[in-house]
Amino acid sequence: MEKPYVVGIDIGGQTAKIGIVDARGNVLDQTAIRSDDTTDVNVFVENLSIAVEKLVTKNYSMDQIRGIGVGVPNGNYYQGTVENAVNLKWGGSNSLIPLAQLFSDRVKLPVRLTNDANAAALGEMTYGAARGMKNFIMITLGTGVGSGIVVNGSLLYGHDGFAGELGHVTMVRQNGRVCGCGKTGCLETYASATGVARTARERIETTDVKSILRNIPPESITSKDVFEAAKEGDELAKDIFQFTGKILGEAFADFVAFSSPEAIVLFGGLTKAGDMLYEPIVESMNENLMPLWRGKIKVLFSTLKESDAAILGASALAWEL
Repeated sequence: MEKPYVVGIDIGGQTAKIGIVDARGNVLDQTAIRSDDTTDVNVFVENLSIAVEKLVTKNYSMDQIRGIGVGVPNGNYYQGTVENAVNLKWGGSNSLIPLAQLFSDRVKLPVRLTNDANAAALGEMTYGAARGMKNFIMITLGTGVGSGIVVNGSLLYGHDGFAGELGHVTMVRQNGRVCGCGKTGCLETYASATGVARTARERIETTDVKSILRNIPPESITSKDVFEAAKEGDELAKDIFQFTGKILGEAFADFVAFSSPEAIVLFGGLTKAGDMLYEPIVESMNENLMPLWRGKIKVLFSTLKESDAAILGASALAWEL
């Protein structure tokens, strides 16, 4: 192969992870830079370009790179833009940034980008648990809830490039939690890492159940604290994961109804909870599915190494170039 490598980049609110990937899905080398140290997108693109060039030329040459794939919050695959990216310091509400073009002009390589959750779905389909599947839904359970929907082997983008915001389906209509998107009652406010922490604070305030979580200042509680407590048998913490799994299962039953996936693949920090989350998800999903799907839909954890997954997902875009 004349150009045997691609570069995958995962841009988050704090860091941008960069990796060189070969055709077999091996991450050959990687690095990271801060993505939150400037409000100027041109400065960020320059810093990113320098980091890519430095990484590649350490052991290879830029002439060996086929292209660059980028996963980024609110990335529009069709337009190569980042839109209304409130979680990016150089983005912001009502922003429209031609990131793919800016980056391509600087590194002199083709660049393709998409939403970070769609990139995760591509990575899972190319290298992970969904390899060989043509119909599945990828759910990322991190700070928020992201999703990528694959139908007949292709990612679903919709007419504007933003299809698949399943983290923002409304799960609680009366007195739902306020979401960063501006709506209330979104799945993300209950089933993300921040949602788990919010549930913990609510349970501590509204119940008198004994819990080691009460030893932590409420505003400092994280999903990791809840996980550690649940591992120790803490009943309140275990109940929080039961509640989280139940609401995820209810949502998954609705998701199945519109795309009939072979599987729902879970990725992200919350999946470390394992059976504490998995069992209530599957039970709740099957309770709420129409009979024709009950017991047929697999729920799988990602098989990709967490440190490589985001880079692999983004790199899958670049093989299309």
